[in-house]
Amino acid sequence: MKKIELHIQILIGLALGLCFALLSIQLGWPVSFTINYIKPFGTVFLNSLKMIAIPLVFVSLVIGITSIEDTTKLSRIGGKTFIIYTITTILAVILGLAVANIIKPGEVISEQTRDSLLKLYGGQAEQHSVSFEQTKATGPLQFLVDLVPENLFQALGNNMSLLQVVLVATMLGIALLKIPVRKSKPVILFFSGINEAIIELVGFIMKLAPFGVFALVSSLLIEIAGGSNTYEVFEILYALLWYVGTVVLGLAIMTLVIYPIIMRFFTKKSYLTFLKQIRPAQLIAFTTSSSSAALPVTMERVEKHLGVSEEISNFVLPLGATVNMDGTAVYQGIAVVFIAQALGIKLSLETQFMIVANVAISSIGVAGVPGAAMVTTTMILHAIGIPGVGLALILAPDRILDMCRTVTNITGDAVVAVVVASTEGELTSDNDINKSVTAKSTAD
Repeated sequence: MKKIELHIQILIGLALGLCFALLSIQLGWPVSFTINYIKPFGTVFLNSLKMIAIPLVFVSLVIGITSIEDTTKLSRIGGKTFIIYTITTILAVILGLAVANIIKPGEVISEQTRDSLLKLYGGQAEQHSVSFEQTKATGPLQFLVDLVPENLFQALGNNMSLLQVVLVATMLGIALLKIPVRKSKPVILFFSGINEAIIELVGFIMKLAPFGVFALVSSLLIEIAGGSNTYEVFEILYALLWYVGTVVLGLAIMTLVIYPIIMRFFTKKSYLTFLKQIRPAQLIAFTTSSSSAALPVTMERVEKHLGVSEEISNFVLPLGATVNMDGTAVYQGIAVVFIAQALGIKLSLETQFMIVANVAISSIGVAGVPGAAMVTTTMILHAIGIPGVGLALILAPDRILDMCRTVTNITGDAVVAVVVASTEGELTSDNDINKSVTAKSTAD
């Protein structure tokens, strides 16, 4: 009997989770049952992915840098990666602003709905504002201080410290290139062994993916419903339908129009093939809302199914999980304009240029975990003079949109990895990949 492919298993888990949630709401089953006996399995799956995310980033970057023995090549690859990431981020913000200005979703929302959302989510919005004010009070250059950890092991134990881990791993990798080979080789072999073990661990964890996805989706929908009937759930979503539709449209254009153009310009790889091969990573990103959690799967798909060399993948992808948030950039551009429109605030062209600059800068170091973009969105609102309480207008559907923008985030990382590999001549063609897969299947 032919084994069901992983992405099909995940889709089945997703569909069953949706069906269970709707059935549970319709029949009035107690919410406590799902929260106490089903959600924990999803949390275990998500925690398992997060558990290996930081070690994987650290080890992969060290291996990726040390595998590029030519420092000139390292500088070239690093330069290409940063330039492409910067360009795609700026394109993403501009796209978000353009879509929001054309559709004008904030002008559709009624005053009654606005007041209801402000009343319902105002408390949560204030929490994000307080978090931002605490960061702001420490000084304009605090981000430089926060970049260097006081304790590496403490940073390794905190998924919010991903940028610190990236910095230390990069410095360690470069340092290993500078010392004699006889001294660096044992250390590199040590990290290489850990890297292989982590990849195997990813394989074990991914066997739980269908069950984890079922638990996460069903518990999420039931928590959103809060035990109410399905009509009330869809009524809440309908109140923000224009906003949600605008964000999804922006993300779709970035994923299905901008990325194919970039890939077509730099590579000969089919984008349809690319999407087919990266699909399992996209599904994990969608379910977990975490670029960091999806990173192990993204690396596996990019290396084994898209033909990107480990040398490129180990450098580009962990870096992308930290500094490249195209989906978040599209979302923030739309969200800020939506809030301004809903509050009746006109945004000048100069102000919108400020939004582009703020989003591009703030996207660097946004933790790849659910909800992390909220704090930086608050920062952008304050920077252009929009009341932080306006955040309450977008909190209701944010969990769903977080899932969507994470898909774009990891897709962008994979696109850049393919582009950089292609420009370096380290991208295996689709035909060669198919031959390799066929040969492996025959051998098995």
